[in-house]
Amino acid sequence: MLRYIPYVLKTLWRHRTRTLLTVSGTAVAMFVFTFVGAVQEGLDRLLHEQRQDRSLIVFQANRFCPSTSKLPEDYAFRIRKLPGVKEAVPIKVYMNNCRASLDIVVFNGLPAEKLRRVRPITLSEGDWSQFERQRDAALVGRAVAQRRKLSVGQKFSIGTLTVTIAGIFESSVPAEESMIYTHLEFLQRTRGLNSVGTATQVEVLLEESADAQMASKLIDDLYRSGPIATNTRTKGAFQAKAVGDLVELVGFIRYLGLACVVMVLGLVATTTVMGVQDRLREHAVLQTIGFTGWHIFAFIISESLVVSLVGGLLGTGTALAILQTSSLALGTEGILIAFVPSISLAMMGLAASAIVGLLAGIAPAWQAARAEIVPALRMA
Repeated sequence: MLRYIPYVLKTLWRHRTRTLLTVSGTAVAMFVFTFVGAVQEGLDRLLHEQRQDRSLIVFQANRFCPSTSKLPEDYAFRIRKLPGVKEAVPIKVYMNNCRASLDIVVFNGLPAEKLRRVRPITLSEGDWSQFERQRDAALVGRAVAQRRKLSVGQKFSIGTLTVTIAGIFESSVPAEESMIYTHLEFLQRTRGLNSVGTATQVEVLLEESADAQMASKLIDDLYRSGPIATNTRTKGAFQAKAVGDLVELVGFIRYLGLACVVMVLGLVATTTVMGVQDRLREHAVLQTIGFTGWHIFAFIISESLVVSLVGGLLGTGTALAILQTSSLALGTEGILIAFVPSISLAMMGLAASAIVGLLAGIAPAWQAARAEIVPALRMA
């Protein structure tokens, strides 16, 4: 059948306006489908990675947005002495927006000497020594730097907070690259925050043999009677609760992705049916010179598949390119969901386009293959 590909392409080009409109519509729909897939994949990746994490988050009880949680910094010292605890790090969280946003900027302030031990980051620009000795220094994730056009040595301000960028880092965890790390004391003493001696949360790293549920109960029992009660969860459970509303939203927009696929199916099928109706006599002539009904069937299926695949390739490719260059992340309550292009996302978009192309062409191809030769030749 490969030798008939030029015929299929010439047939599509003969009706180039219709073909280009169909390809354009398919590309737009597959663009949306890919973006929806990126949101779903980013959320799944975040929850999966944190389920594997051996860490706990100690938060002030009955608080939701990080800006409302205040724990004494010395909680970390007492927690560090509990059985099964390897490390306890006080962290101050500051952000420009506590609600769901595509442009949220999240600062985490923690002791500089502990940062490399508790976060999987590697500097791609700048150096650690400058960060450790400069009070207002910050390490910026690659995604934030790309989105905000930041570079080493530059000043960066959000609200009342101004930092000097001492380095740009990369991480094996995509969501980490949308974070900014600075010194705990610097965030505590920033004008307007008034939080000297306090932290937003304490992150607890457990020994391999430790039981996470038992450790959580020990910590909460320790502070149940004051001065400030705590709520301790595994990092995965903490983040799952924080993004709970987003999980429901992502579940809803998944239907938007499916609707885009159905729209492509209807669009390609309509175009293919119109092409078959226009060429009934041509197909009859082909059969009189030796082509079988199965040849006609294959021609129609090929046309439908080419249109759908070209549109899918354009839409999926454009979406992946934008995801790669924009470094988008959806954040809420200090938790970030990174939208990262992946091979699996590209394959999903192309596979959906191919399946839609095949399904859209079956009915009109079957109709053309079974058409009677004599009545078709008599058509004007």
